[in-house]
Amino acid sequence: MILADNFFDTNFFTYFLLPFLIFLSRILDVTIGTIRIVMVSKGQKIWAPMLGFFEILIWLLAISRIFENLNNWSCYFAYAAGFATGNYIGLIIEERLAMGIVKIQIITRRSATELIQNLKNAGYGITHHDAKGSSEDVSIIYTIIKRNEIQKVENLVKFTNPKAFYSIEDVKSVSHGVFPVKAAERWGWRKGK
Repeated sequence: MILADNFFDTNFFTYFLLPFLIFLSRILDVTIGTIRIVMVSKGQKIWAPMLGFFEILIWLLAISRIFENLNNWSCYFAYAAGFATGNYIGLIIEERLAMGIVKIQIITRRSATELIQNLKNAGYGITHHDAKGSSEDVSIIYTIIKRNEIQKVENLVKFTNPKAFYSIEDVKSVSHGVFPVKAAERWGWRKGK
């Protein structure tokens, strides 16, 4: 027991290990918090509260160590660095998860026929109409897709009509839609068939 008490009083623990543990805990709680915010915005009623519980539990552990070591500036630095790093990691994880649905609006000045056909051939549902732009006629195409499909649609738009303007908006929910089917489903290999 005396050996353990002596370890917690060493410079190694006070100025290296404790700040490092605070740094790691802040990374973890802020990363969880970033993902929790995404879950809240997507209406995930089970995941958001569960993540919130662990986020706050970890935060309380970290902040309690700060208050126990108010004269240790390395803990302050570790706390702030962990917060910044946690934001960065949380955003990367959220980007990789690519949860949810988005609406892509594509505005094209030249004929949209080829782009419409390419989107349909790729399995995307589309709605389109002709409109008046500020100086010329345009075509507007709308499609609702899963977020993890954004890059595929962007590549298709850039390949077919590189000068097309498009915007992407988050969609909280949809009643139904046309989404690309996986190859197994396309050939009738669905579960239960």
